[in-house]
Amino acid sequence: MKNLQALDCDVLVCGGGVAGSMAAVAAARAGARVVLAERYGFLGGNATAGAVAQFNSWQTASGRPVVAGMAQEVVDRLRVYGGAGEHEVFVMSTGHKMDRVAYAPEVLKLVLDDMVSEAGVQPLFHANLLGVKCAHRRIETIHLLTKSGVLNVHPRALVDTSGDLDAMQHAGARFLELEEGEALQPATMMFRFGPLDHTALDALPKQEIAALARRGYESGDLARAALHFARDPFSADGWFNISRLSIDATDALALGRAEIEGRRQAWRAAKYLREQVPGCEQGRLQAFATQVGIRETRRVQGDHVLTAADLLRPTQFEDAIAAGAYPIDIHAAAGGDIEYRSFAEEHAYQIPFRSLIPTNLDNALVAGRGISTTHEALAAVRVMTISMAVGQAAGLAAFLATTQGGDGAVRQVDTSQLRTQLTAQGSLVK
Repeated sequence: MKNLQALDCDVLVCGGGVAGSMAAVAAARAGARVVLAERYGFLGGNATAGAVAQFNSWQTASGRPVVAGMAQEVVDRLRVYGGAGEHEVFVMSTGHKMDRVAYAPEVLKLVLDDMVSEAGVQPLFHANLLGVKCAHRRIETIHLLTKSGVLNVHPRALVDTSGDLDAMQHAGARFLELEEGEALQPATMMFRFGPLDHTALDALPKQEIAALARRGYESGDLARAALHFARDPFSADGWFNISRLSIDATDALALGRAEIEGRRQAWRAAKYLREQVPGCEQGRLQAFATQVGIRETRRVQGDHVLTAADLLRPTQFEDAIAAGAYPIDIHAAAGGDIEYRSFAEEHAYQIPFRSLIPTNLDNALVAGRGISTTHEALAAVRVMTISMAVGQAAGLAAFLATTQGGDGAVRQVDTSQLRTQLTAQGSLVK
């Protein structure tokens, strides 16, 4: 690798979050030569570097599963390491009902290492995107800055799972704009706090938790009116999701300021927890996430723009490649509230393959929070369980594009065959 300047592959996945990891593994298991480029020295994105620490929304409100496949495999592998809790239904501090699997972010790094290694993926860590060369609607070369210098990767198909869609931006893809009155959802600095007296916390009435959250927000100690956390499987600590940072995370200067402000918010919140919240008296701030967790930046303009109406109806798509039931959950950029639109007991929605295809590129796909959706629809489909399902579909589709299309033509993928293969792998597409 020391003197390597060029690398050919069937599929290049840019971004090693959970969507990208699933895409890389799915493509490699199908038989593709896969390179997975990641800026950190580990995989997982928001799930590890962002320390979200829980996979939400595996099922409808009535309990019907809507996400399985490789996402479930991740949880099964976490449990072998002792790094995941049981699937549970709970009520958030905001009063909303949700289901989740809590996990240890550090252990997830091991699980994703195992999966990409076993599949034969070539991981390329500490790699930063420098540029993209395109010709005739096709991505020809990705220029990466690595520890060995500039590496030119020549993929037949590209999957951008970087969250911010940096490869798509360099390639000249079109993006969707915010509508009037909309703002990017804020970021969050997760932090680990403990030990917690979970018995005391669990005994608190929901009304008291809500009142404590509201009081903390009004006093300025909490950045939003919430006391939401996921329990760490290895200790009595919890990972808290109660900060709020209103930024455009594609602005490098703003992102740096947000990282600093996020740690300050976490410190103030930890002091409030210790002094005001029963069950937190012995706790201390134990760790910050490696980075702020980003909910929304760029959204690609795809062959189909998934809308809130599609989710609410729900629209049945012939090319559906994943399903979900997470509610429309919009964190306000200003103030401490959220807009939360839940669904009926049996309600689930579908995500079409066309929402993964950038309109002006022929050998590229997008997975994760950058797929082609409106601002409102993204507030539902951005969560990590759904991102893993979409990532698996994108990786398999990228492989099929190199075999069916030959040259990575993603629109030539037979979506019926794609759906059949995903179903055979345990994915739920409807």
